Amino acid sequence: MNKNILVTGGNGQLGSEVRELSSTNPNNFFFTDVGELDISNKEAIEAFVLTNKIDTIINCAAYTAVDKAQSDVELADKVNHLAVKYLAQVAKDNGVALIHISTDYVFDGKNYRPYLEDDTTNPKSIYGKTKLDGEKAMMEINPKNSLIIRTAWVYSSFGANFVKTMLKLGKDRDQLTVIYDQVGSPTYARDLAGAILDILPQLQSDSVEIYNYTNEGVLSWFDFAKEIMKMAKLDCTILPIETKDYPTPASRPHYSLLNKAKIKAKFNITIPYWKDSLDECLRRLGERR
Repeated sequence: MNKNILVTGGNGQLGSEVRELSSTNPNNFFFTDVGELDISNKEAIEAFVLTNKIDTIINCAAYTAVDKAQSDVELADKVNHLAVKYLAQVAKDNGVALIHISTDYVFDGKNYRPYLEDDTTNPKSIYGKTKLDGEKAMMEINPKNSLIIRTAWVYSSFGANFVKTMLKLGKDRDQLTVIYDQVGSPTYARDLAGAILDILPQLQSDSVEIYNYTNEGVLSWFDFAKEIMKMAKLDCTILPIETKDYPTPASRPHYSLLNKAKIKAKFNITIPYWKDSLDECLRRLGERR
């Protein structure tokens, strides 16, 4: 039987990719953004869920301005923590499944091997802390058939992101400096959206489970920028710099590679290699040369 699925943050990178892929999915999707549904209002969530007979919520909404969050603590907490708490409560009270998207920033980046789901968290920024608080609230409330997916370095043909920024700067400048001592894996939001849709019919658990998802491979932001210029055939030299030479309000993890063995084994999904996904995104943007 077809399900009624609410997707919050429907106009963001991930929400937009889910929207596009959902056109061939048999379920009924309801895409909302802050204008249609204020997820920091528990009563509003409950009313929407009951009115539209929602079976599953995919929470793609988040406050993702990492540096701005350092000073905009209240709003970051409202979206990344309290809204997740309310979604989880409504999900539990009404027997609704919940998929919530979290981040590699819940870790401090001091690991020497890819992070497992049960590794110790220690966020170094307000963004990371509020996202972790959201995770904790959801796990405490514990709605059935629900999961948290931690991801990293998200980009898409939709919205603002690193790939689009590099393309723009690569056309305007002969030379750019990019950080080489922060290492992880990018995530093409379209791949993550596809994985979420594959997971939907398999949701079955008594307690909230955490999974990691990024594209396969390991690289630095410097490597990522180099490959973008190469694929887009932009004549822009990329020079490596250290994090200390590019100070930002929020501290970022130096190493945030996520181990994806658990999600692959549990849901039988194949994760694309980061270069293949970048290639597809650039083609969709009309930037692949």
